[in-house]
Amino acid sequence: MSEDCLFCKIARKEIPADIVFEDDEMVAFRDINPKAPVHILFIPKKHFANLNDMSDEDACIVGRILSRVKDLAEKNDVAESGYRVVVNCNADAGQEVFHLHVHLLGGRSFTWPPG
Repeated sequence: MSEDCLFCKIARKEIPADIVFEDDEMVAFRDINPKAPVHILFIPKKHFANLNDMSDEDACIVGRILSRVKDLAEKNDVAESGYRVVVNCNADAGQEVFHLHVHLLGGRSFTWPPG
C-alpha cells in the first residue's frame, strides 16, 4: 500500500468510510460524493494507480472485484433494473484518486454516452 494514497488509508482504516464489503484483497465502500442513489467504490488493497499499472497477476483481483460488484448490485436492489460499472483511467477520463477503483452506480436511469 502507498503511504499517502487516500484509498490505501481507507483500506488500512486510517480514514473512516462506510464499508459495505471487505476481504483479504479488497474493500468496497459508499462514495462520499455519490452520483447515483447507489454509488459504491471497490478497491484492491494492493496499490496500483490504474489499469495502465496493472500487472498480469493483478487481473485476478479485478475479476474478483467484478464478481463482488454483481453481488452488491443484487444486495442493493439494482441488479434487475440495471446498473453501471465504471473504471476511469487517468485524468482525461475523470480519475481523481490514483488508486485503481471500480464504481458501481445504480438506482436511476443513465444516458449514453456519459459526460
